[in-house]
Amino acid sequence: MSESYLIAVILGIVEGLTEFLPISSTGHLIVAGDLLGYHSEKAKVFEIVIQTGAMLAIVWEYRQRFFRMAQGAFGDPLAQRFIRNLLIAFIPAGVMGLLFNSLIKSYLFFAVPVALAFIIGGMIILWVERKPGAGQFARVDRVVNVDDMTWQDALKVGIAQTFALIPGTSRSGATIIGGMLFGLSRKVATEFSFFLAVPTLMAAGGYSLIKHRALLSADDIGFFAVGSLTAFVSAFICVRWLLRYIATHDFTVFAWYRIAFGLVILATSHWGVIQWPS
Repeated sequence: MSESYLIAVILGIVEGLTEFLPISSTGHLIVAGDLLGYHSEKAKVFEIVIQTGAMLAIVWEYRQRFFRMAQGAFGDPLAQRFIRNLLIAFIPAGVMGLLFNSLIKSYLFFAVPVALAFIIGGMIILWVERKPGAGQFARVDRVVNVDDMTWQDALKVGIAQTFALIPGTSRSGATIIGGMLFGLSRKVATEFSFFLAVPTLMAAGGYSLIKHRALLSADDIGFFAVGSLTAFVSAFICVRWLLRYIATHDFTVFAWYRIAFGLVILATSHWGVIQWPS
């Protein structure tokens, strides 16, 4: 295996293990890419495209649900409502991404801004988990089944997802914690975050490929395929684990991880231990 393919494997594992946890896959990919010396414009495309591999793990894990949804798209009111909710939740981030994607990449796709987002996001998770009534057994949830979500619930989660355009914030973290704040149970917020990843990551990957197609060639197919496949496998393992974890745990451990990781990046930058790109 050449060094380039080893990089694809490493970044694929990082993507898969972090995409659906509230710790920011994009932030981890930026940091990992900097450490590996892989941070060109093509690298940014690669980091976005392999998210599609992680997304396919959700499609496979919930394949029966997606199959029923496809079957009932034109006749089953429950399936139609679910599809409508996904589309409504996708729109805010889709629109904001189109408007500000280039600006965000130019100024925020670097280790130090990511570290700040890690820390701020961790503090928000701690606040949500520790606020009155937010404990694992103290919560009084308004929505306990993903099929009971209204379009207003979906819109609120979609607005929360727009904050994930800031690298280091975490798409899953924004949607899960946002959903919990809006009255969704921990399980519903997590599952809807999984489902919302499908249109969101498909759109992001497709848009990035089309916009930056001039940077790519046939020689890149193998590299992108290895990264996507590795992301799929590691994401599948992570999703299975997370569904078991949230049955008896909250997200506090992820908050402390975010804060610690962000502080390490800031410390290494301040004292010049690592020369992070800026």
